[in-house]
Amino acid sequence: MLFARIYFPLALAYAISYFYRNANAIIEGDLVQELGLGPADLGLLTSVYFISFAAFQLPLGILLDRYGPRRTESILLLFAALGALLFAQAESLSGLIVGRLLIGLGVSACLMAAFKAYVLWFSSERLAMINGLQMVAGGLGALGATIPLQNALSYTDWRGVFTGLAVITVFASICLWVFLPENKRTDEKLPPLKLQLKEMGQVFRSSIFWGIAPLAAISQGANMAIQGLWMKPWLRDVAGISGYAAAQLLFAMMLAFIAGFLTLGIIAERLSQLFAVRPIPIGVFGMSLFLLIQGAMAYGWISSPLLLIVLLGFFGSASILVYAGYAQIFSKDLSGRVSTMLNLLVFLGAFILQWGVGAIIAMWPTTVSGYDPESYQAAIAVLVLLQLAGLIWYLISLKISRKQSVLL
Repeated sequence: MLFARIYFPLALAYAISYFYRNANAIIEGDLVQELGLGPADLGLLTSVYFISFAAFQLPLGILLDRYGPRRTESILLLFAALGALLFAQAESLSGLIVGRLLIGLGVSACLMAAFKAYVLWFSSERLAMINGLQMVAGGLGALGATIPLQNALSYTDWRGVFTGLAVITVFASICLWVFLPENKRTDEKLPPLKLQLKEMGQVFRSSIFWGIAPLAAISQGANMAIQGLWMKPWLRDVAGISGYAAAQLLFAMMLAFIAGFLTLGIIAERLSQLFAVRPIPIGVFGMSLFLLIQGAMAYGWISSPLLLIVLLGFFGSASILVYAGYAQIFSKDLSGRVSTMLNLLVFLGAFILQWGVGAIIAMWPTTVSGYDPESYQAAIAVLVLLQLAGLIWYLISLKISRKQSVLL
């Protein structure tokens, strides 16, 4: 079955990438205890994954459009396996950073290669749902980085976990190479690199691209910063929940994350079929609710941590609909570059925000149990203000574009 050949290898790779992304949220206590890392160090270590990931997005878009998802992603995953081995053997912050950088580079194609493959093989009307299924796979990987990872640490340490991850990553690379169909355009003459770069410049100058890109990048970056590192420390220091109980709440958050991808993907697909509503407005609505929930955190609302966690997880998935929206607006030939250009902004945002949260938290003195609760409120308030600015920018851009349409 064609769908299975395309979906399952790509889903496995993306699940692994999400596990890498979120694992530090569980092992952060071990890293602090063994290597003496402070909050700024921890934020930097976790966020360097995003900087190497982001740095490779523009060349990745060209590689995907020229050579296809199969060759590009299967080769890159070998760098992630090498990074996991180096991370497992590191004895210092610098060693951990090198390993984390290689991991970020190696998994940089896991989502974009999937989006490119889906654009090549499936109709645009199905993309919101299929992209949602891809994100479910990522959510399953994130689930693995909660209670299952906490349980695994009872049998081995974080070094053993990352050694095992290196082996699994090589297996995923082999699966992609063997099972994923080759790019349909492989036998056709490839477009000149100069033309591809010119087309990329056209996208960067597109008002359609820049209308929603800032909000999507900041919203998704904030979600990665909270979910990938700072949620567990927040539960410990603000809500007074730690250990296995915190892992259970993170598990619930990832379940809600998966439910958000499925639900919003189905809603977007149905509204597109029935009323020709594009995915971007639905994504903006979800991102706005995600913003309000973070506002409650910044205000200090902790009366129901489970409800807060579930809502954060569910609406934190909304920004992914922007990719499906772009796929309906831009041509298939540009799809790889458009997605990776947005991903560049997303992961630059994630790097800055995750490290920035740690830097803000470090401005307050530590407490007996961890970090000052007020420091979290200040850091999350900054995230809220940045997303609010992105939302205002989108609304202004939308109003301008509608006026221009009327004039035309």
